Amino acid sequence: MADDRPLLFFDSGAGGLSVLAPTRASLPSAPLVYVADSAGFPYGTRSEDEIAARVPALLGRLAERYRPRLIVIACNTASTIALTHVRAALDVPIVGTVPAIKPAAALSRSRVIGVLGTRATVRQPYVDDLTARFAADCKVLRHASAELVELAEAKLRGEPADPARYRAVLDGLFAQPGGDRIDVIVNACTHFPLVEAELAAAAPHPVTFVDGGPGIARRIAHLTQGQD
Repeated sequence: MADDRPLLFFDSGAGGLSVLAPTRASLPSAPLVYVADSAGFPYGTRSEDEIAARVPALLGRLAERYRPRLIVIACNTASTIALTHVRAALDVPIVGTVPAIKPAAALSRSRVIGVLGTRATVRQPYVDDLTARFAADCKVLRHASAELVELAEAKLRGEPADPARYRAVLDGLFAQPGGDRIDVIVNACTHFPLVEAELAAAAPHPVTFVDGGPGIARRIAHLTQGQD
């Protein structure tokens, strides 16, 4: 018998749609619920203490309302800060979203990787740990951009943006020492894949962009195997 409990996706805004899309493609019949914490948006400018308290409380209420079989925190900032708190508070499988540094390191030929994320994400020790574990032989350059979150939300509203704004964001990576050798960029915010085409067009040379969406879809498929 099919499990009609939904998969619950949670983000501060619309960025988590980039995580939901590959899951929808791999599990087309699975019921889905998408929740955006618009009152708390954007998480990238909030303090760690705020996020660590807010996210578990919200997900606790959502779990009571929707009774999901699995919760996806479709937000890098919330995951790197609050994932352990959520898992401790809820008796339901939790899948987080973390910067895709491992696949980026596997793809990079120059061994110079860029990481684009929110301020709250790029400064997390968790990113240091991922780098040490999976990209120890790489130079990993980080740049925080709140503006890119706004650009992604604006795109979803159908509002055009000046390409120079995307170039300015990428300058934050490419202008760093060694940045001219970046060949892979990690979109370490779920909003950023929504504007990947614009970022690619603004890059000074061809680069590969990676994000956690496909890996999350595979993880969800594994955890829910046999339920549909």
